[in-house]
Amino acid sequence: MQHRSKAPEADALVGERYEVEVGPVAHGGHCIARTVLPGHDRPQVIFVRHALPGERVVAQITEGGPDSRFLRADAVEVLEASPDRVEAPCPFSGPGRCGGCDWQHAAPGAQRRLKVQVITEQLERLAHLTPEEAGWDGTVEPAPGDKVAKGEVPTWRTRVQYAVDAEGHAGLRRHRSHEVERVDRCLIAAPGVSELGVESRDWSGIASVEAIAATGSSDRQVILTPRPGARLPIVELDRPVSVLRVDEQGGIHRVHGRGFVRERAIDRTWRVGSGGFWQVHPMAAGLLVEAVMQGLMPRKGETALDLYCGVGLFAGALAERVGETGAVLGIESGKRAVEDARHNLGDFDRVRIEQGKVESALPRTGITEADLVVLDPPRTGAGRATVEHVASLGPRRIAYVACDPAALARDLGYFAEAGYAPRRLRAFDLFPMTHHVECVAILEPATKDA
Repeated sequence: MQHRSKAPEADALVGERYEVEVGPVAHGGHCIARTVLPGHDRPQVIFVRHALPGERVVAQITEGGPDSRFLRADAVEVLEASPDRVEAPCPFSGPGRCGGCDWQHAAPGAQRRLKVQVITEQLERLAHLTPEEAGWDGTVEPAPGDKVAKGEVPTWRTRVQYAVDAEGHAGLRRHRSHEVERVDRCLIAAPGVSELGVESRDWSGIASVEAIAATGSSDRQVILTPRPGARLPIVELDRPVSVLRVDEQGGIHRVHGRGFVRERAIDRTWRVGSGGFWQVHPMAAGLLVEAVMQGLMPRKGETALDLYCGVGLFAGALAERVGETGAVLGIESGKRAVEDARHNLGDFDRVRIEQGKVESALPRTGITEADLVVLDPPRTGAGRATVEHVASLGPRRIAYVACDPAALARDLGYFAEAGYAPRRLRAFDLFPMTHHVECVAILEPATKDA
């Protein structure tokens, strides 16, 4: 490589290839490798996708230059394969192609072991906790029904966000790119999504199509985002479907059919409107409620908070258990989600749902104590201020539901400073083929005997 008198461009190494030994997995769906660049005397860190720990591969740089803190790369050739490597079942997976799945090339058991390693590393680095100290048995539990024959993948994704290319073909985004990989089928899509036939339709004038197949009902929905100035097409899919439209300000409007879908979980029907949040895996809602309730063990007459409550899933489970002498307060920022939560929980007299961001709405409630708290924050976590406020209420138990192990570990560190420690942690593989993993941590006052 030639030496330059001026600073190299940020992506000056894109396309360069290096033969590397692949090290441990890192959070984010890649593994760590190191190589010494020409003209440098220190090894450069490379985050390599489509590789597995212990492999020797040819890594082609996709992002970064000689002075970058780290480089990103794809394993474009495998010289020495891991015994955990399998042929990717999806024909659209691989270097430079669909970015939706991270571990198509890893056996299902290996995927869960990789997630174990990521959770362990995040706990130790950010929360200074060993698995034992976190109350975790060191396993990632598969969801019931996700065990499939070799060469197949679980069809679990009940909500798929398709991008549309300039010619009107639906596909999926490539990794860290706006480019669209055309697909004729997403292998991890739930049957109710695949049956709509989104991939085979002309979507000219549309920027994106979100397809939703409710769990426990026949409700199907598509949410269309038109390109600026384009007219909305007449939507004719392979199954009956309601249609919603996203305007240029991000608002969602009903075009045809219901403005919501009906989901089923814990023997109740839940209205989820306007593309509102609901767990993507069909088993997730029930599994997470079970884990949270087993950890909290609510008692009749207790007061409970459900923070980031969405359409009220955990609030409903809490309300049933604390009974008529107990009380539940849910807080949610989304206006439509609050409306849905109030509708869904209208038969509980002692449930109240407040709208607002948790960090500002919780102080406004004037609540000074609570017996139980559930936190199910967005991927960024709850943050120090909310953690400190929750701890100040003196709950006997806290359930923290996390879709990001790094955010969980950071917040567990804040809880430790506030006097709370995890007593049990469970991890669930609710996003097979991807690097994502769901965790439920149960915390108690640190002075309490385990």
